[in-house]
Amino acid sequence: MQALRNTLFVLLQLLLTPLYAIAICATFWLPPRARNRMCASYTGLFVHLAKHLCRIDYEVLGREHIPEGPFIVLAKHSSTWETLMLETMFAPGSFVAKKELLWVPFFGWGFALSSPITIDRKAGAQAMDRMIAQGRERLERRGFTIVVFPEGTRIAPGRKGKYKTGGVRLAIGCGVPVLPVAHNAGYCWPRHPWRKHPGKITLSILPPLATDGRAASELNDELERVIEDEVARLGDSRRASPRGG
Repeated sequence: MQALRNTLFVLLQLLLTPLYAIAICATFWLPPRARNRMCASYTGLFVHLAKHLCRIDYEVLGREHIPEGPFIVLAKHSSTWETLMLETMFAPGSFVAKKELLWVPFFGWGFALSSPITIDRKAGAQAMDRMIAQGRERLERRGFTIVVFPEGTRIAPGRKGKYKTGGVRLAIGCGVPVLPVAHNAGYCWPRHPWRKHPGKITLSILPPLATDGRAASELNDELERVIEDEVARLGDSRRASPRGG
Protein backbone atom coordinates (compact mmCIF):
# COMPACT_ATOMS: atom_id res chain seq x y z
CA MET A 1 0.00 0.00 0.00
CA GLN A 2 2.83 2.40 0.85
CA ALA A 3 4.45 1.66 -2.53
CA LEU A 4 1.22 2.66 -4.26
CA ARG A 5 1.07 5.90 -2.27
CA ASN A 6 4.69 6.69 -3.17
CA THR A 7 4.08 5.97 -6.84
CA LEU A 8 1.07 8.29 -6.90
CA PHE A 9 3.15 11.02 -5.26
CA VAL A 10 5.90 10.71 -7.88
CA LEU A 11 3.35 10.73 -10.71
CA LEU A 12 1.83 13.93 -9.32
CA GLN A 13 5.31 15.46 -9.17
CA LEU A 14 5.90 14.56 -12.81
CA LEU A 15 2.54 16.01 -13.81
CA LEU A 16 2.43 19.17 -11.71
CA THR A 17 6.06 20.32 -11.83
CA PRO A 18 6.00 21.25 -15.54
CA LEU A 19 2.62 22.96 -15.11
CA TYR A 20 3.89 25.03 -12.18
CA ALA A 21 7.12 25.82 -14.02
CA ILE A 22 5.19 27.10 -17.04
CA ALA A 23 2.88 29.15 -14.81
CA ILE A 24 5.82 30.65 -12.90
CA CYS A 25 7.69 31.45 -16.12
CA ALA A 26 4.54 33.19 -17.39
CA THR A 27 4.70 35.53 -14.38
CA PHE A 28 8.25 36.76 -15.13
CA TRP A 29 6.87 40.32 -15.22
CA LEU A 30 5.69 40.20 -11.60
CA PRO A 31 7.82 41.61 -8.73
CA PRO A 32 10.34 39.10 -7.26
CA ARG A 33 8.39 38.69 -4.01
CA ALA A 34 5.22 37.70 -5.87
CA ARG A 35 7.09 35.20 -8.05
CA ASN A 36 8.80 33.74 -5.00
CA ARG A 37 5.53 33.26 -3.16
CA MET A 38 4.17 31.39 -6.17
CA CYS A 39 7.18 29.06 -5.93
CA ALA A 40 6.35 28.62 -2.23
CA SER A 41 2.81 27.56 -3.15
CA TYR A 42 4.37 24.74 -5.20
CA THR A 43 6.64 23.56 -2.38
CA GLY A 44 3.83 23.86 0.16
CA LEU A 45 1.60 21.69 -2.01
CA PHE A 46 4.14 18.87 -2.03
CA VAL A 47 4.75 19.09 1.72
CA HIS A 48 0.96 18.69 2.04
CA LEU A 49 0.84 15.78 -0.42
CA ALA A 50 3.74 14.04 1.31
CA LYS A 51 1.83 14.28 4.59
CA HIS A 52 -1.47 12.94 3.28
CA LEU A 53 -0.32 10.58 0.53
CA CYS A 54 2.99 9.24 1.87
CA ARG A 55 2.04 9.65 5.54
CA ILE A 56 5.08 11.85 6.27
CA ASP A 57 3.83 14.05 9.09
CA TYR A 58 5.95 16.79 10.67
CA GLU A 59 6.31 19.18 13.57
CA VAL A 60 8.28 22.42 13.82
CA LEU A 61 10.04 23.29 17.07
CA GLY A 62 11.64 26.60 18.04
CA ARG A 63 9.64 29.11 15.99
CA GLU A 64 10.28 31.58 18.81
CA HIS A 65 13.96 31.64 17.79
CA ILE A 66 13.26 33.28 14.41
CA PRO A 67 14.77 36.80 14.54
CA GLU A 68 12.72 39.92 13.89
CA GLY A 69 15.17 41.37 11.35
CA PRO A 70 17.03 39.84 8.40
CA PHE A 71 18.92 36.58 8.89
CA ILE A 72 20.39 33.64 6.97
CA VAL A 73 19.17 30.08 7.55
CA LEU A 74 21.88 27.39 7.62
CA ALA A 75 20.29 23.97 7.59
CA LYS A 76 21.12 20.28 7.58
CA HIS A 77 20.51 18.74 4.15
CA SER A 78 19.54 15.07 3.94
CA SER A 79 16.45 14.98 1.71
CA THR A 80 14.17 16.88 -0.64
CA TRP A 81 11.63 17.40 2.14
CA GLU A 82 13.54 20.16 3.96
CA THR A 83 14.15 22.00 0.69
CA LEU A 84 10.39 22.11 0.14
CA MET A 85 9.63 22.95 3.78
CA LEU A 86 12.21 25.72 4.15
CA GLU A 87 10.99 27.41 0.95
CA THR A 88 7.43 27.18 2.28
CA MET A 89 8.25 28.44 5.78
CA PHE A 90 10.63 31.29 4.93
CA ALA A 91 9.07 32.70 1.77
CA PRO A 92 10.00 34.98 0.22
CA GLY A 93 13.41 33.33 0.31
CA SER A 94 16.52 32.82 -1.77
CA PHE A 95 18.39 29.53 -1.81
CA VAL A 96 22.13 29.47 -2.43
CA ALA A 97 22.64 26.86 -5.14
CA LYS A 98 24.92 25.75 -7.94
CA LYS A 99 24.45 27.72 -11.15
CA GLU A 100 23.99 24.45 -13.06
CA LEU A 101 20.62 23.86 -11.38
CA LEU A 102 19.11 26.68 -13.44
CA TRP A 103 19.43 24.56 -16.58
CA VAL A 104 17.41 21.58 -15.29
CA PRO A 105 14.26 21.40 -17.49
CA PHE A 106 11.11 22.81 -15.88
CA PHE A 107 12.38 22.75 -12.28
CA GLY A 108 15.41 24.90 -13.04
CA TRP A 109 13.43 27.37 -15.13
CA GLY A 110 10.96 27.99 -12.32
CA PHE A 111 13.77 28.00 -9.76
CA ALA A 112 15.55 30.76 -11.69
CA LEU A 113 12.53 33.04 -11.21
CA SER A 114 12.52 32.46 -7.43
CA SER A 115 15.58 34.77 -7.15
CA PRO A 116 18.21 32.24 -6.01
CA ILE A 117 21.79 33.19 -5.21
CA THR A 118 23.87 31.17 -7.64
CA ILE A 119 27.41 29.93 -7.15
CA ASP A 120 29.61 30.24 -10.22
CA ARG A 121 32.49 27.84 -9.60
CA LYS A 122 34.44 29.37 -12.48
CA ALA A 123 34.53 32.77 -10.76
CA GLY A 124 37.30 31.68 -8.40
CA ALA A 125 38.18 34.17 -5.66
CA GLN A 126 35.49 36.59 -6.86
CA ALA A 127 32.68 34.10 -6.19
CA MET A 128 32.34 35.02 -2.51
CA ASP A 129 32.25 38.76 -3.23
CA ARG A 130 29.49 38.19 -5.77
CA MET A 131 27.53 36.06 -3.30
CA ILE A 132 27.76 38.76 -0.65
CA ALA A 133 26.61 41.41 -3.14
CA GLN A 134 23.65 39.24 -4.13
CA GLY A 135 22.96 38.45 -0.48
CA ARG A 136 22.80 42.09 0.54
CA GLU A 137 20.49 42.87 -2.36
CA ARG A 138 18.13 40.02 -1.38
CA LEU A 139 18.12 40.88 2.32
CA GLU A 140 18.07 44.68 2.21
CA ARG A 141 16.26 45.57 -0.99
CA ARG A 142 13.86 42.67 -1.44
CA GLY A 143 13.34 41.65 2.18
CA PHE A 144 14.07 37.99 1.46
CA THR A 145 15.42 35.32 3.77
CA ILE A 146 18.48 33.42 2.50
CA VAL A 147 18.78 29.64 2.92
CA VAL A 148 22.11 27.80 2.73
CA PHE A 149 22.98 24.12 3.09
CA PRO A 150 26.53 24.30 4.52
CA GLU A 151 27.32 20.69 3.65
CA GLY A 152 26.70 21.60 0.01
CA THR A 153 24.93 18.36 -0.93
CA ARG A 154 22.53 15.84 0.54
CA ILE A 155 24.06 13.68 3.26
CA ALA A 156 22.51 10.35 4.21
CA PRO A 157 20.85 10.34 7.65
CA GLY A 158 23.19 9.31 10.43
CA ARG A 159 26.18 10.77 8.60
CA LYS A 160 27.88 14.15 8.57
CA GLY A 161 29.42 15.99 5.64
CA LYS A 162 32.07 18.67 5.73
CA TYR A 163 30.55 22.02 6.77
CA LYS A 164 31.89 24.57 4.31
CA THR A 165 32.42 28.15 5.51
CA GLY A 166 30.60 29.85 2.61
CA GLY A 167 27.33 30.22 4.51
CA VAL A 168 28.83 31.82 7.61
CA ARG A 169 31.10 34.03 5.47
CA LEU A 170 28.01 35.19 3.60
CA ALA A 171 26.27 36.02 6.90
CA ILE A 172 29.34 37.85 8.23
CA GLY A 173 29.66 39.79 4.97
CA CYS A 174 25.98 40.77 5.10
CA GLY A 175 26.12 41.60 8.82
CA VAL A 176 23.18 39.37 9.81
CA PRO A 177 22.79 36.49 12.27
CA VAL A 178 22.81 32.81 11.36
CA LEU A 179 19.72 30.73 12.15
CA PRO A 180 20.70 27.03 12.52
CA VAL A 181 18.08 24.44 11.51
CA ALA A 182 18.28 20.71 12.27
CA HIS A 183 15.88 17.93 11.28
CA ASN A 184 15.57 14.19 10.71
CA ALA A 185 13.83 14.22 7.31
CA GLY A 186 16.27 11.89 5.57
CA TYR A 187 14.91 8.82 7.34
CA CYS A 188 11.39 9.30 5.96
CA TRP A 189 12.43 10.71 2.58
CA PRO A 190 15.75 9.16 1.47
CA ARG A 191 17.56 10.03 -1.74
CA HIS A 192 15.76 7.44 -3.88
CA PRO A 193 12.69 9.19 -5.40
CA TRP A 194 10.40 6.15 -5.08
CA ARG A 195 11.18 5.39 -1.44
CA LYS A 196 9.31 7.25 1.26
CA HIS A 197 8.61 5.91 4.72
CA PRO A 198 5.74 6.87 7.03
CA GLY A 199 6.78 8.77 10.12
CA LYS A 200 6.95 12.15 11.75
CA ILE A 201 9.74 14.55 10.83
CA THR A 202 10.87 17.07 13.43
CA LEU A 203 12.32 20.31 12.12
CA SER A 204 14.08 22.16 14.93
CA ILE A 205 14.88 25.87 14.69
CA LEU A 206 17.77 26.59 17.05
CA PRO A 207 18.73 29.90 18.69
CA PRO A 208 20.38 32.34 16.26
CA LEU A 209 24.15 32.84 16.28
CA ALA A 210 25.47 36.39 16.15
CA THR A 211 28.12 37.14 13.52
CA ASP A 212 29.54 40.43 14.84
CA GLY A 213 33.26 40.10 15.50
CA ARG A 214 33.26 36.36 14.80
CA ALA A 215 35.87 34.55 12.73
CA ALA A 216 34.30 32.41 10.01
CA SER A 217 36.07 29.22 11.11
CA GLU A 218 35.04 29.64 14.76
CA LEU A 219 31.43 30.42 13.86
CA ASN A 220 31.30 27.50 11.43
CA ASP A 221 32.57 25.11 14.12
CA GLU A 222 29.84 26.29 16.50
CA LEU A 223 27.20 25.98 13.78
CA GLU A 224 28.27 22.42 13.02
CA ARG A 225 28.24 21.48 16.69
CA VAL A 226 24.76 22.82 17.48
CA ILE A 227 23.17 21.35 14.34
CA GLU A 228 24.78 17.93 14.64
CA ASP A 229 24.03 17.70 18.37
CA GLU A 230 20.36 18.42 17.66
CA VAL A 231 20.24 15.99 14.72
CA ALA A 232 21.59 13.28 17.04
CA ARG A 233 18.98 14.17 19.68
CA LEU A 234 16.11 13.99 17.20
CA GLY A 235 16.98 10.49 16.06
CA ASP A 236 15.06 8.44 13.50
CA SER A 237 11.86 10.08 12.22
CA ARG A 238 10.40 6.69 11.34
CA ARG A 239 9.82 6.33 15.06
CA ALA A 240 8.16 8.76 17.45
CA SER A 241 10.02 12.07 17.42
CA PRO A 242 10.90 13.79 20.70
CA ARG A 243 8.85 16.76 21.74
CA GLY A 244 9.83 19.90 23.54
CA GLY A 245 12.39 22.59 22.86
